[in-house]
Amino acid sequence: MKMEEGEKRLLSRRSVLKGSALLLAGGIAGRMSSAYPAAKPKFAPAPPLPWKWTRLDPMEAGRRAYRSYLKNKG
Repeated sequence: MKMEEGEKRLLSRRSVLKGSALLLAGGIAGRMSSAYPAAKPKFAPAPPLPWKWTRLDPMEAGRRAYRSYLKNKG
């Protein structure tokens, strides 16, 4: 949007308060996210590479995947 010559943009008290409230909320959210360290993984590390090759039964893999899909609701 272009401002026409001679047109003045007015700042209202409402727009200043709204902008400062958004700035304050953003600062608080940023501070809260950096206040809590990242959660440590609960799993043991994977064994070193190269992993041994294992044959999979396609029907069993399909059954497990389907059960997992239904259990976790997608």
